[in-house]
Amino acid sequence: MAISQKYGRTYHYPFSPGTTSDDRIQHDYWAHLQKISTLIHTEKLDGENNCLNRYGVFARSHAAPTVSPWTESLRRFWQLVKHDLGSLEIFLENLYAVHSIEYRHLQNHFYVFAIREHNRWLSWDETRFYAAMLNLPTVPVLKITSTPADCLTFEKNVKDMASGPGLLQPHDAFTSEPVTMEGIVTRNADGYSIDEFSHNVFKYVRKGHIKTDEHWTRNWRRAKLLNEGGNHVAV
Repeated sequence: MAISQKYGRTYHYPFSPGTTSDDRIQHDYWAHLQKISTLIHTEKLDGENNCLNRYGVFARSHAAPTVSPWTESLRRFWQLVKHDLGSLEIFLENLYAVHSIEYRHLQNHFYVFAIREHNRWLSWDETRFYAAMLNLPTVPVLKITSTPADCLTFEKNVKDMASGPGLLQPHDAFTSEPVTMEGIVTRNADGYSIDEFSHNVFKYVRKGHIKTDEHWTRNWRRAKLLNEGGNHVAV
């Protein structure tokens, strides 16, 4: 039995070109967006989804804490903050190991994108507050918008944002060539229940993004930070 509930799969926008046969698509996204007063568009990062809670550091499975080598520094950080987490579960993008994209503008290896408390996902302001308390950055915010009025204009704006280079300077990990960001994650700025996740979080993934398979773990390498040396997790 899992110690906690893992992060749910984020549904794609129907106009997201980077979908595969096993991805889920939110065809009713427009109706859901009309009920959201403020949208936060963040850069989708190419890392491992990790969770910190009072029981440990978790990866895909929440049945037991992870012991992977690329979470070693994160687990050391957890030892310092575990008694302060209480009922909070901190979900973050772990960029310590390079996957398909190598980022050239990393100031930290770990970027918070969501926080859950019991059966509720916290608002973006609450997420930023607790991330700052832990001295961790949040994922880069690309744009904050109000309820969109026109569907075609909204889709164009998302595509235009996703065509940019991103804020962390993404490069193809195999060719070292600059690439556009992996995609965009859009979320409700307000909090919402875990049962309403698929109605409040959506993603756009660019076409041609190489999905990292399990073989990357055999010859993984650590991502370089802008300021090498010292701690890889802010403390």
